[in-house]
Parts: sequence; structure tokens; C-alpha cells
Amino acid sequence: MRVLLDTRILRAERTRVSGIGRYAACLRDALPGAGVTLVAGRRAGPALLHVPSLEGLPLVGRRLPMVVTLHDLAPRKRPDRHLRTGLRHRRRWAVVRRAARVIVPSHAVAADAQRLLGIPHERLDVILEAAAPVFQPTSDPRAHLERLALPARFLLWVGCLDPPDPRKNVEALARAVARRDGPPLVLAGRASADAQALAVPGRVSLTGPVSDAELAALYAAADALVVPSHDEGFGLTAVEALACGTPVVAFLVGSLPEALDGTEGAELVEPGDLGGLLSAAESAAGRPVKAPGRTWADVARETAAAYERAVGR
Repeated sequence: MRVLLDTRILRAERTRVSGIGRYAACLRDALPGAGVTLVAGRRAGPALLHVPSLEGLPLVGRRLPMVVTLHDLAPRKRPDRHLRTGLRHRRRWAVVRRAARVIVPSHAVAADAQRLLGIPHERLDVILEAAAPVFQPTSDPRAHLERLALPARFLLWVGCLDPPDPRKNVEALARAVARRDGPPLVLAGRASADAQALAVPGRVSLTGPVSDAELAALYAAADALVVPSHDEGFGLTAVEALACGTPVVAFLVGSLPEALDGTEGAELVEPGDLGGLLSAAESAAGRPVKAPGRTWADVARETAAAYERAVGR
């Protein structure tokens, strides 16, 4: 099948390094192996258009069947935090409702799409994501991290801090670590000037932007990854950490039970209990971890099947 995959999200550094950017890049690379021919424009005769991010969602008329990936419904669930973008999101939700198929990364997001957007389950495809091939155990991770002044032991959080997303709860996490003993916290990812205020000498440090190789090494060097989010559409960083052989401790919220429950090396704790989250993470170092078996080849194969359904085959 010939598919026009909208990869405009990969043009800007800020969006390219996001979780949705990772999704778009990994899918682009894996789809040809699933028998999908990616074309560069409408003149190349695509059978459908796939928009992997709401940031690139066309708000005007279209002639091709459209598949949309809906990663979460945070603006719909917390409109008070998205007042300045409310109208734009309402327009996007209207386009999502008209899509031939809507791909979501978890059953939790599928339930939100049915409840909040009225999308029937018959048009939803739940396709869980996977860790990119770069994320795997590293025998000497610190050899890749010489430019970063890392403590001997540390807990890790990964995400965008430009600006911090309130759902990720990272400010409260940083304050909690600053108040207690135990391994310090390293926050990895692009950070705004305001986010630098989260740093506490000896307790909380920020890496700023890191390469994929550095991120894989950070995962491998950490005692554990902590995920204190109030909500998650999938939890890709947790899957990446497990792929690198690193334990994960997260709140029991959103899609995280789907991604982590019963996985060796992952522990879910009561939502909101930052003390319990950190205590579990501090004792997780050296715990056996089983890397997830799911790959982007699996994601691409299931996505290709969604394309077939979108065009009625």
C-alpha cells in the first residue's frame, strides 16, 4: 500500500526529540518492512494519509482517507491548562472524529477517545509502542557520558522540560528528592531557562538535550527510572528503560498498568505517594529486568493492518 506519512513533526528540534517525534521516526523507518510504500506527496498516488501527531493535523478539507494517531487527550481532560489553545484543539478534535481510523497507544486512551470524543470502538486501533533499537543494555554506559558530571549513583527521569508538563509531576518529584537522603535525581531532556530552577546542588541535576546514544547510556547507568506522572498515554520512557536493563518505578495511572504490570523489573505504586515511589526506586538498583519483547516491526505490522481497514480492504 502507498501511504503519505506526515513527518513534519520531525523538522523542528523541539518536536523531533519528543515522545511523539520518536513515534513518528520509528514508524517511518519500520513501515517499509511491513510492506508499506511511503510516498512524498499526493501526486505520488497514495491510498491514504497518516498523521502521527495532532500538531500536523490538517484543519481543512482533504481528499484522501485519513488515519490519525491520538497519543492522549490531555487538552480535553484538563482544558483549564490549555486555555490559550482551546479553539485550535476543538478544531482538531472535530477532524479526529472524521478520520477513517484512529490509532491509540493504549486501551486507556481508547476509553478516553470513546468517552470524550464519541469515537466508536469500531474505528479505534489500539497499537502499543516499542523501544527504538538504540535502547539496549550497555556494558560501559559511563564511557558515553563523559561530558556529563554524573553522580556515582542516581535515579533518572526523562522527558521534556521546555516547559515542564504539569501531568509529568516533575517539579514535585525534584522537591521530594531535594528533601531526602538517598540517590540524587538526574533530569534528562531539553529544558527551558525556567526549568533550571529545578536544580539543587548535590541532589537534582539537569542534563539538557542528549543524543540517543547518551540517553541509552543514561538509562543503563541509572539505579532506576522514576515515572511520577499523574497520567500517561503510553509511557514510552519506561519501556525504553526496561529495554536498557534498568528497573522502572511508576505511579499506577493511565496506561502504565498496560505497559508495565507484571513486567519483570517494573513496579507500580499508589498514585500521589512520592515518598513510596522514591523508596521503591531506591531499593530497585540491581533488580532483574526483562526487556520487552515488542519491536517496531510489530508496531508497523499492526499499523499496516489499520491502513487496510481504513481503505476498506
